[in-house]
Amino acid sequence: MSSDDRWLERLRLELAWFTGQAALRSRGAGAILRFTHVRPRRRGAFQPLREHEITPQFLDRAIRALKRWRYDFVGMDEVCRRAVTLPEKRRFVALTFDGANKDLISFAYPVLVRHAVPFTIYVPTAFPDAVGEAWWLGLEQVIARESRISLMMGEKEQRFVVTGTAEKQALFSHLESWLRTLPPADVSAATADLCTRYRVDLAALSRAASMDWEDLARLAADPLVTVGSATVNYPVLANMKDTAALRELTMGKAVAEAAFHREISHLAFPFGDRASFRRSHVLMAEEAGFASAVSAIPGIVDAEGRTNLRALPRISWDGRVRSLRMLRVLVSGVAFAPVKPTGSLTS
Repeated sequence: MSSDDRWLERLRLELAWFTGQAALRSRGAGAILRFTHVRPRRRGAFQPLREHEITPQFLDRAIRALKRWRYDFVGMDEVCRRAVTLPEKRRFVALTFDGANKDLISFAYPVLVRHAVPFTIYVPTAFPDAVGEAWWLGLEQVIARESRISLMMGEKEQRFVVTGTAEKQALFSHLESWLRTLPPADVSAATADLCTRYRVDLAALSRAASMDWEDLARLAADPLVTVGSATVNYPVLANMKDTAALRELTMGKAVAEAAFHREISHLAFPFGDRASFRRSHVLMAEEAGFASAVSAIPGIVDAEGRTNLRALPRISWDGRVRSLRMLRVLVSGVAFAPVKPTGSLTS
């Protein structure tokens, strides 16, 4: 979405709040919120992942506001129940966190404990095993440090000169989009080539950013925490053969179940936008034994079985926005058209 499109979308949501739609025309059974990073604001103009970050202070404000608006905070088991039963008087909100990032236990968990609200964390199991590759962090560090960058894109070496923040942001977006079109092995090879050229230790970056099994065991011991799976390596499933994609789903579930000694019933599709998974992956989630699977496709959850439990929409909060008015409009559901059936996903 361009900056102009984001501005127009924000204006539309602000107008919805001022006209009272959020209070008068709430629809659906509730909403699932998606967060990735919760940490203090960082310094520096070049922050290409800023939209995926919120501060602990904003998380606290958002929870307080949702309580004032009389939302029920629920875990994913309760989301599944409310999605197939008759509508209840009060709408729900479910807080979900993707990626098992270290900042969750350092900065988000104290806020969540203070408010005593349930939440779900989706774990890609290669990362606490210290073998996951957070290639987006390597890409960010290379572009932040360098003004002249070259790398192999396909069979041709490409060279870029990026001296200002806007140029660096544009290059990050270009390369991130390109990497997300590649099969996992090619992503790993391209990232290794880039990080080796510019002496970035991707393994160390990935380990430092991720919780380990000890951290996760602490969270899993909390009865308010639901642990879900985000596969093993957090790949773009749409770039994989079906057999490999199914193996990612089943192995992620099996490793998490062995680690936590409990059934893992809930899945998050890696990245989760429309380009990253297909209808066949929704069917695989059911085959693998998941009771639910969440996406990053925006929307709200309807009652009475009108929303597919293995293609649940979520509201991915943009950390560059701190407006509680916009949050109220989004969780009300008035900003979204009714969720399309799963068959609308690319086959």
